[in-house]
Amino acid sequence: MIELDLIIEEDRWSAIPDLEAVCQTAFKAGATVEPAKGVVSLLLADNDALQALNLQFRAKDKPTDVLSFPADPMDRPLLGDIAVAFGVAEADAGAQGKSLADHLTHLLIHGYLHLLGHDHEITHDAETMEGLEIKALASLGIDNPYLMN
Repeated sequence: MIELDLIIEEDRWSAIPDLEAVCQTAFKAGATVEPAKGVVSLLLADNDALQALNLQFRAKDKPTDVLSFPADPMDRPLLGDIAVAFGVAEADAGAQGKSLADHLTHLLIHGYLHLLGHDHEITHDAETMEGLEIKALASLGIDNPYLMN
Protein backbone atom coordinates (compact mmCIF):
# COMPACT_ATOMS: atom_id res chain seq x y z
CA MET A 1 0.00 0.00 0.00
CA ILE A 2 1.19 3.48 -0.87
CA GLU A 3 0.69 6.20 1.73
CA LEU A 4 0.47 9.70 0.27
CA ASP A 5 1.99 12.79 1.86
CA LEU A 6 0.40 15.52 -0.30
CA ILE A 7 1.68 19.09 -0.36
CA ILE A 8 -0.23 21.53 -2.58
CA GLU A 9 1.70 24.75 -3.14
CA GLU A 10 -0.15 25.88 -6.29
CA ASP A 11 -3.83 26.74 -5.78
CA ARG A 12 -4.67 26.12 -9.46
CA TRP A 13 -4.40 22.37 -8.83
CA SER A 14 -7.84 22.72 -7.20
CA ALA A 15 -9.22 22.75 -10.76
CA ILE A 16 -9.17 18.96 -10.44
CA PRO A 17 -12.19 17.77 -8.43
CA ASP A 18 -11.29 15.33 -5.64
CA LEU A 19 -7.59 16.01 -6.22
CA GLU A 20 -6.33 13.88 -3.35
CA ALA A 21 -8.46 10.92 -4.49
CA VAL A 22 -7.10 11.28 -8.05
CA CYS A 23 -3.56 11.15 -6.66
CA GLN A 24 -4.25 8.16 -4.43
CA THR A 25 -5.92 6.32 -7.32
CA ALA A 26 -2.89 6.95 -9.53
CA PHE A 27 -0.49 5.49 -6.97
CA LYS A 28 -2.78 2.53 -6.36
CA ALA A 29 -2.82 1.81 -10.10
CA GLY A 30 0.96 2.12 -10.23
CA ALA A 31 1.29 -0.30 -7.34
CA THR A 32 -0.88 -2.86 -9.14
CA VAL A 33 1.68 -3.11 -11.96
CA GLU A 34 4.80 -2.60 -9.83
CA PRO A 35 4.02 -3.46 -6.21
CA ALA A 36 5.63 -1.51 -3.40
CA LYS A 37 4.74 -0.38 0.10
CA GLY A 38 5.71 2.91 1.60
CA VAL A 39 5.25 6.64 1.61
CA VAL A 40 5.37 8.94 -1.40
CA SER A 41 5.76 12.63 -0.72
CA LEU A 42 4.00 14.55 -3.52
CA LEU A 43 4.49 18.25 -4.20
CA LEU A 44 1.97 19.87 -6.54
CA ALA A 45 3.59 23.17 -7.38
CA ASP A 46 3.96 25.78 -10.11
CA ASN A 47 6.42 26.03 -12.99
CA ASP A 48 8.83 28.23 -11.02
CA ALA A 49 9.22 25.63 -8.28
CA LEU A 50 9.87 22.84 -10.79
CA GLN A 51 12.30 25.02 -12.72
CA ALA A 52 14.27 25.66 -9.51
CA LEU A 53 14.32 21.93 -8.67
CA ASN A 54 15.25 21.02 -12.24
CA LEU A 55 18.17 23.49 -12.14
CA GLN A 56 19.33 22.39 -8.70
CA PHE A 57 19.20 18.64 -9.27
CA ARG A 58 19.51 18.20 -13.05
CA ALA A 59 21.35 21.37 -14.13
CA LYS A 60 18.50 22.17 -16.54
CA ASP A 61 17.24 25.74 -16.24
CA LYS A 62 13.68 25.21 -17.42
CA PRO A 63 10.42 23.99 -15.94
CA THR A 64 9.47 20.38 -16.46
CA ASP A 65 6.28 18.40 -15.89
CA VAL A 66 7.40 15.92 -13.25
CA LEU A 67 10.50 15.17 -11.20
CA SER A 68 11.12 12.10 -9.07
CA PHE A 69 13.60 11.75 -6.25
CA PRO A 70 13.94 8.15 -5.05
CA ALA A 71 14.68 7.75 -1.36
CA ASP A 72 17.70 5.92 -0.11
CA PRO A 73 16.74 2.40 1.01
CA MET A 74 17.83 3.43 4.52
CA ASP A 75 14.95 5.96 4.51
CA ARG A 76 12.22 3.34 4.17
CA PRO A 77 9.24 3.42 4.44
CA LEU A 78 9.76 6.60 2.36
CA LEU A 79 9.86 5.62 -1.31
CA GLY A 80 10.74 9.14 -2.39
CA ASP A 81 9.50 12.51 -3.50
CA ILE A 82 7.62 13.52 -6.65
CA ALA A 83 7.01 17.10 -7.79
CA VAL A 84 4.65 18.18 -10.57
CA ALA A 85 4.36 21.60 -12.25
CA PHE A 86 0.84 22.88 -12.86
CA GLY A 87 1.61 25.08 -15.87
CA VAL A 88 3.54 22.46 -17.82
CA ALA A 89 1.04 19.72 -16.95
CA GLU A 90 -1.94 21.89 -17.92
CA ALA A 91 -0.36 22.93 -21.24
CA ASP A 92 0.62 19.35 -22.10
CA ALA A 93 -2.85 18.04 -21.23
CA GLY A 94 -4.41 20.64 -23.52
CA ALA A 95 -1.99 19.94 -26.34
CA GLN A 96 -2.69 16.21 -26.03
CA GLY A 97 -6.47 16.68 -25.84
CA LYS A 98 -6.88 15.02 -22.45
CA SER A 99 -8.19 16.10 -19.10
CA LEU A 100 -5.78 17.53 -16.56
CA ALA A 101 -6.83 14.78 -14.11
CA ASP A 102 -5.96 12.02 -16.60
CA HIS A 103 -2.64 13.67 -17.44
CA LEU A 104 -1.78 14.11 -13.76
CA THR A 105 -2.60 10.44 -13.22
CA HIS A 106 -0.13 9.52 -15.97
CA LEU A 107 2.57 11.81 -14.55
CA LEU A 108 2.14 10.31 -11.08
CA ILE A 109 2.36 6.73 -12.34
CA HIS A 110 5.44 7.74 -14.36
CA GLY A 111 7.01 9.37 -11.31
CA TYR A 112 6.14 6.42 -9.08
CA LEU A 113 7.88 4.03 -11.46
CA HIS A 114 10.99 6.24 -11.35
CA LEU A 115 10.95 5.97 -7.54
CA LEU A 116 11.13 2.20 -7.94
CA GLY A 117 14.15 2.37 -10.23
CA HIS A 118 12.59 2.41 -13.69
CA ASP A 119 14.05 4.70 -16.31
CA HIS A 120 13.62 5.56 -19.97
CA GLU A 121 17.12 6.57 -21.06
CA ILE A 122 17.61 3.56 -23.34
CA THR A 123 15.02 2.07 -25.67
CA HIS A 124 14.56 -1.27 -23.91
CA ASP A 125 14.09 0.37 -20.51
CA ALA A 126 11.73 2.98 -22.01
CA GLU A 127 9.59 0.24 -23.58
CA THR A 128 9.39 -1.59 -20.25
CA MET A 129 8.47 1.55 -18.33
CA GLU A 130 5.92 2.71 -20.92
CA GLY A 131 4.35 -0.75 -20.92
CA LEU A 132 3.83 -0.56 -17.16
CA GLU A 133 2.38 2.95 -17.47
CA ILE A 134 -0.01 1.86 -20.23
CA LYS A 135 -1.17 -1.13 -18.17
CA ALA A 136 -1.73 0.97 -15.03
CA LEU A 137 -3.60 3.66 -16.97
CA ALA A 138 -5.73 1.07 -18.78
CA SER A 139 -6.82 -0.29 -15.39
CA LEU A 140 -8.35 3.15 -14.80
CA GLY A 141 -9.91 3.42 -18.25
CA ILE A 142 -7.34 5.95 -19.45
CA ASP A 143 -6.09 5.63 -23.03
CA ASN A 144 -2.52 4.84 -23.98
CA PRO A 145 -0.72 8.20 -23.80
CA TYR A 146 1.94 7.09 -26.27
CA LEU A 147 -0.42 6.59 -29.22
CA MET A 148 -0.51 9.48 -31.65
CA ASN A 149 -3.93 11.11 -32.06
